[in-house]
Amino acid sequence: MNKVEICGVNTAKLPILNSEKKTELLKRVKAGDKEAKDEFIEGNLRLVLSVIQRFSGRGEHVDDLFQVGCVGLIKAMENFDLTLGVQFSTYAVPMIIGEIRRYLRDNNAIRVSRSLRDTAYRALKTKEELTNKTGQEPTAADIAKEMGLETEEVVFALNAIADPVSLFEPVYHDGEDAAYIVDQVKDSKNSDENWIQEIALRQAMENLSEREKHILQLRFYRGRTQMEVAEEIGISQAQVSRLEKSALMHMRKWM
Repeated sequence: MNKVEICGVNTAKLPILNSEKKTELLKRVKAGDKEAKDEFIEGNLRLVLSVIQRFSGRGEHVDDLFQVGCVGLIKAMENFDLTLGVQFSTYAVPMIIGEIRRYLRDNNAIRVSRSLRDTAYRALKTKEELTNKTGQEPTAADIAKEMGLETEEVVFALNAIADPVSLFEPVYHDGEDAAYIVDQVKDSKNSDENWIQEIALRQAMENLSEREKHILQLRFYRGRTQMEVAEEIGISQAQVSRLEKSALMHMRKWM
C-alpha cells in the first residue's frame, strides 16, 4: 500500500486544496465547468488514498481499490450539496467506503490452494466410505486416522472448502437498499466516524508549519512532556506551550 505511482498518478505530488478553493471549484462544477471538475478530483485524490489504506491486507491490488475509490469520489462530487454546511470530506468518505465495499462484495473470492482442496476431497471420500462401512458418521479423528494424517489437518482442509458466510450477505431487503451482515456488526474502534475524524485531523495538520507538526507529533503521538519536547528541539518550555496552543487553535478553526 506504499506505492508512489498508482494508476499512472504520482501520489507524492498530489495537490492539496483548502476549504475556500474547494467551495469555489464545487460551484464551478455545478455550473458545468469540466476543468474545475478535473482540478477538484485531482485535489481530492489524497482523500481516496487515505480511505483505501483501511482496506489493505485483503489481497486486493492497490490500483484497483484506487480506481474504485475514485468512482466514489466522483459520485460524492456530483451529489454534494453546498448548502449542507459540512466539510466535503465528511460527505465523501462514506461514499468512497461504500463504493469500495460494493466492489469487494461483488468480487469476493476465497482462494484455496490445490493441495488443500485435494486433502479436503479425499477426506470427504473417506468420510463417505467410513459411513457406509460402520453405519454412522465418523469423527474428524476417525477420518484423519484412516488417511494417516493429523486431525487438525483434516479439520483445516474441510473448513477451507466450506461455503463461508460473507459479511456482505444481505439479511434484509426493502426493495431498494439491502442491509448486510457487516452493517449489523459493531466495531467501535474502526467505525466510519472514527475514520472520518482521523482523516480530518490529518488534513488539519497539513495546514500547520513543520515545527508545529513536529511538536504535536511528539506531544500527542509519542507522549512526550512539554519539557522533553523543549529539550529535544532546543527551545524553551514556554515556547513549546505557545506553539502547541497556537497549532491546536488553528486546527480547531480549520476543522
